[in-house]
Amino acid sequence: MSAVQSTLTDYAWKPQPEAAAAITGLLDDCVRRSATIERLSQRLREETGTRLRDWIDHFLVPDRERERARFTAVGYETTNEPGVLRISKGMFPPIILGDARQMSLAVHVESVADFLIAMGLAGDAAIDGAPGAALRRSRISTEGGVELWAIERHGIQSPEAEAGRAVHAESLLRHAEALRLRRRGFAEPAEGFESARTLIQTAAAELGTPRTCTLFFAGERDYWQARNRAARIQKLRQDALGLGWGNHDHHTYRSSREHFASLIGVLELLGFHCRERFYAGREAGWGAQVLENPDAGIVIFADVDLSPEEVAGDFSHDPLPPRDSLGTVGLWCRLHGEAFLEAGMHHLECQFDFDAAREQLRAFGVESMKPFTDLPYLRQAFTKGEMWPVRQERISALLGGGRITAEQAMMFREKGAVGSHLEILQRDDGYKGFNQTGINDIIRETDPRRVMKTADGSPSAASA
Repeated sequence: MSAVQSTLTDYAWKPQPEAAAAITGLLDDCVRRSATIERLSQRLREETGTRLRDWIDHFLVPDRERERARFTAVGYETTNEPGVLRISKGMFPPIILGDARQMSLAVHVESVADFLIAMGLAGDAAIDGAPGAALRRSRISTEGGVELWAIERHGIQSPEAEAGRAVHAESLLRHAEALRLRRRGFAEPAEGFESARTLIQTAAAELGTPRTCTLFFAGERDYWQARNRAARIQKLRQDALGLGWGNHDHHTYRSSREHFASLIGVLELLGFHCRERFYAGREAGWGAQVLENPDAGIVIFADVDLSPEEVAGDFSHDPLPPRDSLGTVGLWCRLHGEAFLEAGMHHLECQFDFDAAREQLRAFGVESMKPFTDLPYLRQAFTKGEMWPVRQERISALLGGGRITAEQAMMFREKGAVGSHLEILQRDDGYKGFNQTGINDIIRETDPRRVMKTADGSPSAASA
């Protein structure tokens, strides 16, 4: 099996129930001993539809032999970071073995200052780390022998790292704004990818690649959120607790075949490496490349129309030739533009309490589609899609090229076409992978040709 072909099977993620049980026990102990942590856990579920376990940055426990054995027995391993245990087989917070008797739980947020304000602690809690630093944190409480910390990270994932000094403020703000306001509309998408490459290279030369990556995706979330009502509602809910999008699971781009290699190239420039790949089968006509930047803590799902014979090749780097038919992904790009450019991300997937989030969002008028994954360790559902207007020249080009029917063209003119979603996800037992069969189903269900029949963001049989 070639190196390229093996990427379809190398990342065979499996649930890790033993490790999950150990982390649950540790978290339950923190909740039992600290009223502040217990209240935070309750507020997260009731006010944001999320779970405390999904916001954990790391635990610190006393460096005792029994503690070390407790976690190594369930898959945690020593690392080249002194006193830090990690598990590579699933999504679990690192464990720091500390000298002190104090046990600590740290939650990750987008802004420690915002979290302190939301918790009513402005002026009462000090922040370690200068404004703009890659790592900042604040101790929230010390009840019951358990410290609660809030921590923000910008391109640094080492749990034992010291809070840092700020980079030059003018450079940070200048590059953050340039990336956030980057031009997205180009007559030729290739020019757009090259423009983004230049911005990224310039920022990375001053700030480093990990920090540039975090700034870039903060801007990507802002752009996507501005075009998605469900996202704006949920962001307000999470900001009320000072959290931001700290619970993001992965960011999803849809790409045309012509520009897929360019998309992967820009993402690799941002420090991503290719992880597992997906192919949903001949009927689906769709494939995807998963990418991860471990320093920035960001995962990408990149979708593209794909033929069966192309799976054996390196479809993420070798140019994909044009073809006559358009699948779901290709049509979406023809209607709205490249997700990396004009259209913006197709969706952001965040970690939630699955049932609570869907029920609470429904109360705000945000309906969900039928879940496309409902496994004991993985549950996923899209909110109903945002309907976007489609420019007449795009419709005319599709109609003139025989890619859509006259009826479809009329519906796109009158009703628009499905654009973006917020995805609600719940992971259990540390499962790090994705449901390939379920993804195939939801790709089909979000085809604009199907969705347009109801023009409400989901097929008539898919709402829940």
